[in-house]
Amino acid sequence: MLALADRFWPKVNKTDSCWLWTGSKTCSGYGQIAMRPGPPRLAHRVAWEISVGQIPDGLQVDHLCRNRLCVNPAHMELVGSRTNTLRGVGPTAINARKQVCKRGHSLADAYLSGGSRYCRTCALEKQRLLRTEGHGVMPC
Repeated sequence: MLALADRFWPKVNKTDSCWLWTGSKTCSGYGQIAMRPGPPRLAHRVAWEISVGQIPDGLQVDHLCRNRLCVNPAHMELVGSRTNTLRGVGPTAINARKQVCKRGHSLADAYLSGGSRYCRTCALEKQRLLRTEGHGVMPC
């Protein structure tokens, strides 16, 4: 049976920058390689382990190039889950990067409640309206 590295590298197209996985892909666009026996493994993680070494528990391989098919270890960094998520393009990362609320107030002093981030200025304005006008409806 061929060693993992001998099966892995023929499925990589090394361009001037990214090394693109040409084998099987997951439904979310990451490369994967069949393991014999066992379930498939993510190609970028296998590339890291072949080229650099083991991935310590609690760390993830982050694609610095943002290309899910890239298996170039020079384009990867080991990071924690939070760092990997916040570097991404999902809703959590997008909201974390916001500097102002929908009314244009700075979110520098925002507060967290129930896992969500709230604008302190808007919250204070809402409280002021509740006290002075007897209702909590904010103007759009």
